[in-house]
Amino acid sequence: MGNMTKIKEDLKHVYKQKKENEVRRGTTLFGPHRDDIAFSVNGLDVQTYGSQGQQRTTALSLKLAEIDLIYAEIGEYPILLLDDVLSELDDYRQSHLLETIQSRVQTFVTTTSIGGLHQNVLREARVFTVVHGAVERME
Repeated sequence: MGNMTKIKEDLKHVYKQKKENEVRRGTTLFGPHRDDIAFSVNGLDVQTYGSQGQQRTTALSLKLAEIDLIYAEIGEYPILLLDDVLSELDDYRQSHLLETIQSRVQTFVTTTSIGGLHQNVLREARVFTVVHGAVERME
């Protein structure tokens, strides 16, 4: 039995096991829409044992994979919105993330500081500051 066939059979088995309980409760209890997905680092569950940086890196890796999947399906990258994710990453992870998406994906990033970012990452970026509600472009 191929790997995909086994996965399908395993899913069918779980769905059959949960069906009665789902009908009784009036909701689905299992499936991809429930975010029932686990990631591990060195064999340990990231949600339980991972540091905040490892958890954020895992979530961003998944997001980057989704972007590549969308590109493969429709031939265009989506616009990426990253709201204050940089504050939760060290300087290396910040720069690596931005270098990965640079010149590929139109991205809007909000952050409280760009001090730790390498200048080559900012070279192609347009940087705006917001001070007391006024937006200004940095040169």
